[in-house]
Parts: sequence; structure tokens; C-alpha cells
Amino acid sequence: MGVEITCLPNGLNVLTHAMPHIETVALGIWVKAGARDERPEENGIAHFLEHMAFKGTKRRTAKDIAEEIESAGGEINASTGMETTTYYARVLKDDWALALDILADIFTESALDDEELERERDVILQEIAAANDQPDDLVFDLAQNASYGDHPLGRSILGTAELIAAVDREKMLAWRDRNYWASRIVVAAAGNIDHAKFAEAAAKLFGSIERGQQPQREPPSFSGTEQKAQKPLDQTHVVLSFAAPSYRDPEIYQLQVLSSILGGGMSSRLFQEVREKRGLCYSVFAFGSAYEDAGQIGVYAASSPEHTEELLDVTSSVMMSVTSAVTDAEVARAKAQLKTSLVMNLESASSRADQIARQFLAFGLVPAISTLVEKIEAVTPDQVRDLAARLFQDKVPAVSAVGQLSHLSAHKKISGYFSRH
Repeated sequence: MGVEITCLPNGLNVLTHAMPHIETVALGIWVKAGARDERPEENGIAHFLEHMAFKGTKRRTAKDIAEEIESAGGEINASTGMETTTYYARVLKDDWALALDILADIFTESALDDEELERERDVILQEIAAANDQPDDLVFDLAQNASYGDHPLGRSILGTAELIAAVDREKMLAWRDRNYWASRIVVAAAGNIDHAKFAEAAAKLFGSIERGQQPQREPPSFSGTEQKAQKPLDQTHVVLSFAAPSYRDPEIYQLQVLSSILGGGMSSRLFQEVREKRGLCYSVFAFGSAYEDAGQIGVYAASSPEHTEELLDVTSSVMMSVTSAVTDAEVARAKAQLKTSLVMNLESASSRADQIARQFLAFGLVPAISTLVEKIEAVTPDQVRDLAARLFQDKVPAVSAVGQLSHLSAHKKISGYFSRH
């Protein structure tokens, strides 16, 4: 059975994918609003609001929320991204109505109590401190800033300690009222679920939310600068990033294949050359980040400080090698990995609910898996090579680094690795 969709009168969309062979239901609320929709002085408020949802409502205390869901053997959580915020739960098939009621309660009736706000502020300040202590977290935050500068995509989702210290209830409500509109919301479920019953319950719980409007977002420009943090670590962590297609771009499938060939597994070029052949690092991988109007492709690697210069030299050489030749075997392996990932999502209720909700928020529809597989299958080696050439050749990368930086090559030198001259 495929995805069933009901659009409520207020513009909120309800999606389900029935998986009658399993005994659980994964469900949640996906909102097209995240850190990207914050003003500079609001940085971190979307994540703060997500935390506060669990700290009590008009009907339930924070303890009540935890006890009710756990008494049913379920789990509940939330996450904030650049462009979306998600509140989700997983329960046995007979308890989906309870889970949906709790999710609706924390989403629409959060008390935002002042005492709870102060306690949670301290929790988030600790979370920020912890992220700054984790070099592999910090280097990606710095990579965002090196890529997008002062644009909202260039800021940390967590915010800064100074800005979090200034958040109050009124600011939180103002951001919520400006962003949590019905037309931006998908309520979705996957698992052993009946669509008609789920849609009817969702209409009662979410039908009074105002329709509102879609977010008005300023397109970013890729800045290609450098951000560094000197720390007394045993390894230097480095990220090289380049501008790439958005998820709306037809070339997103070529980008996924390119990322996989570069550093998507043990057979990838980077893993084989940097780790297996040269032993320069333990962890090296490529990544792609796609937004509605921008994207990135990049590489993360970490090595001892004295090997950092060689690491960057070799990594850049491997990235440039894809601009001149891509083999049929490499493309076939990458396609197999991508197709397997898509199909595996069909076997997990949580993954499937997240997949259909995000696809609908992005495209206004849920493409069939067969359609996505066809698009992946259509990618050719020449397309991947040509895309790599356009993304890497004569382009200035964004560079971020955390650790002992005495052996880190200058940004100009790193950029020179990608010059054809």
C-alpha cells in the first residue's frame, strides 16, 4: 500500500504509510521551520523552543509527559534542523492515539513556564559547551560559517551562550507564532495504522492552527572562507566544503553518487587512498548537505598535526581525480548503496515516516520509490565527472579546522590544489 494523504481545511497535511505486517507505529509532526528562519538576534531560539515543548503543557507536567508515553512502552523526542523541526514518537499499534494526543499537546499547548525556561536554559548552555568540546561537532559548525558567513545557514543551530542567555518567553512565543503555521506542517505516521482514523484524530487536534504562509527565505551565497579553532588536541580535524546543487536541482542524484564515490564507504577513493594506502587517518568521509536553494559537498578528515599538510594534499588530489575520470564500476557501487538505503527505509516505520514527511515538505508530494530508483539508475559516469569538474575545478573551498594548527596549510595553498594551472 502506498502513501495516503489528507489535506485539512487549514492547509495542514496528514500522511500515512500503512505497514500492516509490523506491530508498531512511528508518528510525528514535521514543521517547515528551523534555525534558518531565525533573525540574527534569535539564533538558537528554534532549538530552545523544541526543548521547552517537553517541559509541561496546560494539561500535563513534564513528568506526566514522560510517564504517560513510557507507561505505554513508547518513546518520544524532537530535533531541530536548519529548515525543519520535528516532534516524533514510536509506540505499539494500539497506542498511536495516546502518542498523537501527547504530541499535539506539547506542540500546541506548551506552557513555556518561566521557571522551566530558566532550568532548560542551563541545559542548553551545557549542550553548547559540550558541542564546543567535541572537535568533530565544532569543525562542522565552523564549516557552515566558512561556507555561508552571516547568512542563517552559516550559524549554529544551538545558538551562542550570549544569545541563549537573552531568550525569554515573549521572544519564544513571537518566533513560534511567526513560523508554526498549518500550511508548513505535516503530521505523518508509518506502521500498523489506519489512515482514516489517523486523519480524523489529527483534524480534531490540529484543525484550529491558522493556515499562515510559507517561509520567505533569503537565498544564500557560498563564501568559501576559512574558520579555525586552536585547541590542544591529539588530532587536527579538517573539513573542506564546496557549493553544490540544492535538493530541488535535478543534479541532486549525480551529487549523491559523487559523494558516495569520493567517501561513502570502505571502497571509496578517499578511504582507499587516505586510510588504507597511506594510513594518514582513521576517519575520512565525504558528505552532501542539501537545502531548498543551496547545497554543499565536502570531505571530513582527522589526522595527527604533523600529517595534516600531507592529508590535505592527498585529499585534494583525490577530489580532483574525479574531475577527470569516473569508472562504470564506481558508479554502479554508488547506485547500489543509494538504492539499498532507499529500500531499507521501507522496512523501518520511523525511517519511513520521516522520509515521507520530509519529501512532502520539500516537494509537495511523495515520489514513489521506483521513481527515485529510476533517477538514480539514470546517472552516468560522464555526468558525475562533469559535475565534479564544475564543483571543484578552479573553485575556492570553505575550510574549517579544529586542533593543533601549526601544520595546517594556508587557505590560499589549499585553494591552489583545486586550480587546473
